Amino acid sequence: MRPFLTATWRSLLMLNYEVAPEVLRPLVPVGTELETWKGQALASMVGFRFLDTRVRGVAVPMHRDFDEVNLRFYVRRKGPEGWRRGVVFVRELVPRWAIATVARVLYNEPYLSVPMRHTVEMEAAESGAPGRVAYGWRYAGRWHQLSASTEGAPVSSAPDSEEEFITEHYWGYTAQRDGGCAEYAVEHPRWKVWRATDSTFDCDVRALYGEAFVESLGGKPRSAFVADGSAVAVYPGTRLPRS
Repeated sequence: MRPFLTATWRSLLMLNYEVAPEVLRPLVPVGTELETWKGQALASMVGFRFLDTRVRGVAVPMHRDFDEVNLRFYVRRKGPEGWRRGVVFVRELVPRWAIATVARVLYNEPYLSVPMRHTVEMEAAESGAPGRVAYGWRYAGRWHQLSASTEGAPVSSAPDSEEEFITEHYWGYTAQRDGGCAEYAVEHPRWKVWRATDSTFDCDVRALYGEAFVESLGGKPRSAFVADGSAVAVYPGTRLPRS
């Protein structure tokens, strides 16, 4: 099957938080179940660079390179080959109105278009030099930010590690307006990760994500790291059969 979208994702900053399951369960799409890490439900604030974006192989002028910041959590579904481990997005921020509108109207993805900016200083981090990544967005009259420094060289995530749990999800699930669910596959090679230090998340959580996330996202993340990223391919979605 031909990909619907191809791009390169780079400098993925991931801040990971423990969230009460009762906060996430109302958002779990039909046909999937909440996936936990060693019994703990997690949600991640993720910021990254979206580069060389193409839809059906065609690059759209002024929409190839941009930032994205999203809040996501983790689900799974039993497929014919075994468990399909996937993500569900609570909110996705991009600076391009057309991208947000098409994704929201046609696919019911929770996109919002806002002014965005970034700082990525990772040129020497591959060899172990300190790095810095920051993603900012303007909403409700002020700038918000997700940022961290890195130390050491990047390494492949260890089997059965939290880094592997967060980064090795290859399916996306989106609740539909009629109560159904769409499933789509995402392909990319295994990523290397840097340990992040001095992480910050400066955001009006209540205004952007709702009261239910204030307590969990208002505290210190349980983990933080930066993934190097890679080329990715996103395949057309299919509707899950209703049970």
